[in-house]
Amino acid sequence: MAGASVEELKARADAEVDRLAPVLVELSHDLHAHPELMFEEHHAHQVLTDAIAAEGLQVVRHAHGLDTAFRVDAGSEGPIVAVCCEYDALENIGHACGHNVIATAGLGAGLAAAALAEAAGGRVRLLGTPAEEGGNGKGLMLDDGAFEGVDAALMVHPGDRELDRMTTLAVGVVLVTYHGHASHAASAPWLGRNALDAAINGYNNISALRQQMAPDQRIHGAFQEVPTRSNVIPERVSIRWVCRGASVSSVKDLLPRMIACLEAGGMAAGCQVEMTEPRIGSQVLDNAVLVERYVANSQSIGRSPVRPGPATGNVFGSTDMGVVSRNFPSIHPVIALAPEGVAIHERAFAAAAASEAADRAVVDGAKALARTVIDIWSDAELRNAAWRQLDADKAADPL
Repeated sequence: MAGASVEELKARADAEVDRLAPVLVELSHDLHAHPELMFEEHHAHQVLTDAIAAEGLQVVRHAHGLDTAFRVDAGSEGPIVAVCCEYDALENIGHACGHNVIATAGLGAGLAAAALAEAAGGRVRLLGTPAEEGGNGKGLMLDDGAFEGVDAALMVHPGDRELDRMTTLAVGVVLVTYHGHASHAASAPWLGRNALDAAINGYNNISALRQQMAPDQRIHGAFQEVPTRSNVIPERVSIRWVCRGASVSSVKDLLPRMIACLEAGGMAAGCQVEMTEPRIGSQVLDNAVLVERYVANSQSIGRSPVRPGPATGNVFGSTDMGVVSRNFPSIHPVIALAPEGVAIHERAFAAAAASEAADRAVVDGAKALARTVIDIWSDAELRNAAWRQLDADKAADPL
């Protein structure tokens, strides 16, 4: 179909997604029924790559050094658009972030775009990106060259309302280990130095710090290594601490204050403090130029995404899509599948991720993304404007 117009290509993309819809929905429910934690998404990896192979495409399994990542490249020339699929779940609550929908909407968009790549003069790179929930899968894949040469990176995330972008937070992560001295808790406690006390001191210091934190800032801690015997003074305890802010500069402001609280906890208990080098991740820089096209494409299929504001809820959290968005023009919009007020990471959201509304989100998300891929392929000035926008966004909040 050489010389097809953009609208004709979009109509063909819609038809491709409609053809694939039964498979996409079945896969979404399959992933939902088999939740897997980060870096352990072996079932998801298998069924998604099998579906890709069934469409006659060459898929690289276990891509970029990650056992549960995959990569597909389609098209021989032209601009490259990456479409990202996430598919890890949460401990105990399954797909309460709806990654089954992210995976299958991305799959549908990637397969539809692949079918049109030669006719449209573009290329698509479909990436299976594991371990979004704390594993920085996209960052690892970025470092290994998975996004090399791309002109834009796209994905869609489910939520309780239709938004043109996901309001995310930059993040700083440290692992703190307190080293004490073991002793019998009854016969000679004075000989011990209690690593659990050190950790609790640090935890309480953080609680006090929260009174003076800015409204956009957050701190969360989770114990990683804890004592199991009450008759031994604990000699080793570790906690993973995460601080967040609306910008990288906000996180950089908060990090040293958080670290001081944690170090003071160890000092008060007479324990040594071991701390990893802080890892800072960016908030998603949703590219306003590309967001505008995504909104228009969503509206063309009956969706109405709006810009987040006080009336549409607060932040969603942090994501490894942030690091991608600092390197390539990117979008991370939200597609509604849950009743308003049902937040991600709730059991109610996990239930909603297997609903009829979720099935519609899979199909509509695939269409909106595929249509946006076609716009990016077809418009050189759009691509140039997106890169200019990215440069401006990075200059406003340096990493």
